[in-house]
Amino acid sequence: MENETQSLLPKNRSSNPSYSTPEGLELRSFRLGLNWFCLDQSNLWKVSLSWSFFFVLAIGVPIISHYVLLCSNCDEKHRRPYDAVVQLSLSSFAAVSFISLSSWARKYGIRKFLFLDKLCDVSDKVRKGYAEELQKSMKLLCVFVLPCLAADSAYRIWWYATGASQIPYLGNMYVSDIIVCALQLASWLYRTSIFILACIFYQLTCHLQILRLEDFAQVFQKETEVRSILAEHLRIRRNLRIISHRFRLFLLLSLVLVSASQFFALLMTTRTTTAVNIYEVGELALCSISLVTGLFICLRSATKITHRAQAITGLAAKWHVCATINSFDEADGETPMAQIVSPQMYPVDVDWESDEEDEGDDLDNTKLVPIFAHTVSFQKRQALVTYLEHNRAGITVYGFMVDRTGIHTIFGIELALLLWLLNKTIVNLT
Repeated sequence: MENETQSLLPKNRSSNPSYSTPEGLELRSFRLGLNWFCLDQSNLWKVSLSWSFFFVLAIGVPIISHYVLLCSNCDEKHRRPYDAVVQLSLSSFAAVSFISLSSWARKYGIRKFLFLDKLCDVSDKVRKGYAEELQKSMKLLCVFVLPCLAADSAYRIWWYATGASQIPYLGNMYVSDIIVCALQLASWLYRTSIFILACIFYQLTCHLQILRLEDFAQVFQKETEVRSILAEHLRIRRNLRIISHRFRLFLLLSLVLVSASQFFALLMTTRTTTAVNIYEVGELALCSISLVTGLFICLRSATKITHRAQAITGLAAKWHVCATINSFDEADGETPMAQIVSPQMYPVDVDWESDEEDEGDDLDNTKLVPIFAHTVSFQKRQALVTYLEHNRAGITVYGFMVDRTGIHTIFGIELALLLWLLNKTIVNLT
């Protein structure tokens, strides 16, 4: 484990026994995907290569592309008045994401960073669910990145094919255009993928805690001591604090930069002297889609885990109520520790109303829980519920809880700006 803390992608693979497990096999494919983006920083040579790729594709190519290929003297369809916004936005997010990944690489190994070293303490259900999520992670990256890359490729090919005589070139016109077009597409792919990849890292860490919370909810369905419930809840809260601390700067910068990029695009496209059409604004729209998508991944993961963590309080209160009613039925007017086991005062699958929305959610549903009245006294149950009410777990950003109310407002604003830009693009298609 000491070797792994030095790099996000540690060198020693064969000596790690986890590679024979399902999680290890998925981790190997995950590692291969990271290597494609030159994120292996396991030694000085690979660190130099990684940073070289970053400076070339995230800084060098965009700067040269903007100043050399601005094409201000080209016809209306080949001008690029919004190129500065596009290049600055993508490069800024690539820088934030790459620096964050590099910082995490210096402090943690990939197993520790993704909490894979903690899987020995969880159930087989949680391990299986996390292995499936690891398997889907690289597919999710492709789903979000490749459509925008295909659209940008089509735009680039059209731009070079129809404006070859107007676009500056060096030496042979066709060879020069092909090389520059390939570099621009590689730069777009690299910058977009780095940002989405950092967001997927965040989603993965959140998903493991969601699986643990769902597994934790099962303690209220069986005989359990308050001490064991409290200990497990404290472990989950500690993991949530670690996640919040690791990602707080990345989340804050992502939110600020996405908002700034969207507002700046809004200001530029609403100028009276600006002609808005798909040829000029199309690339800006693709950039906005990519950035808002990454932010949506982060916000959705943070909101989901906060909602599940806070639903534990309601589940514990329901457990307390059912047990209390059962106790008073046994001895009216007292608060005893009944010596009789009441396995189920109410059926756990009682159907008060349609439970289509409750399917698959053990934390937030309308089902009553099994009662083991002799297990925990009233005072202990009340103390546990009081503790949960005053110690709400969830994702925080510098002390501010990330919940549904704030996220709905933020995402509503971002989506409104994006849809407005897309509407301007589509309406002026002709």
